[in-house]
Amino acid sequence: QAQAGWLQHDFGHLSVFSKSRWNHWVHKFVIGHLKGAPASWWNHLHFQHHAKPNCFRKDPDVNMHPLFFALGKTLSVELGVQKKKFMPYNHQHKYFFIIGPPALVPLYFQWYIFYFTVQRKQWVDLAWMLSFYIRFFLTYLPFLGVKGTLGLHLLVRFIESNWFVWVTQMNHIPMHIDYDKNVDWFSTQLQATCNVRQSLFNDWFSGHLNFQIEHHLFPTMPRHNYWK
Repeated sequence: QAQAGWLQHDFGHLSVFSKSRWNHWVHKFVIGHLKGAPASWWNHLHFQHHAKPNCFRKDPDVNMHPLFFALGKTLSVELGVQKKKFMPYNHQHKYFFIIGPPALVPLYFQWYIFYFTVQRKQWVDLAWMLSFYIRFFLTYLPFLGVKGTLGLHLLVRFIESNWFVWVTQMNHIPMHIDYDKNVDWFSTQLQATCNVRQSLFNDWFSGHLNFQIEHHLFPTMPRHNYWK
């Protein structure tokens, strides 16, 4: 599931086929049938992220501030001055492991993707998503029963969620986070992204998103060329 996530990311950025139409078609299949999520939802969130990375209220990836975490030096100081406190932020480095990685996919994404798809009447995406769940349950119900199949699905999402959050946050959250200052596009991308050391394992584990700087500057570049 994690590797299918990096694969759909490639198609979503139109970085596989020379014709964008082919990328869109296969993107719907990979994220819909192989992962059970809507392509329209991913596009809606991810394009905002690439346009304004780490810009509070414009990048949906930092919407966890201040409900769960205090992000960025500027925003954190603002919370201190206003004496706003939703969580014990001085302990966020401890409870991040409980709230962040384990909960995002199985608890939040799992119900929100259906809400998003129905609300926006993305019926083609919904059909692709249902094909994933039908295939999954037809495969495992005869062997594991209802409870076992649901448990397996929850376990898969739990492991995937930890994997996904660590990869996507390690190359953004340590960087500058603030309100949109309307800085030029090039500088906006650079101040919000950082790379992680290259190795065969890191390249595979992160879907080459350890080259986050290169990815944000050249989002349609095929991932295996980032190191060049």
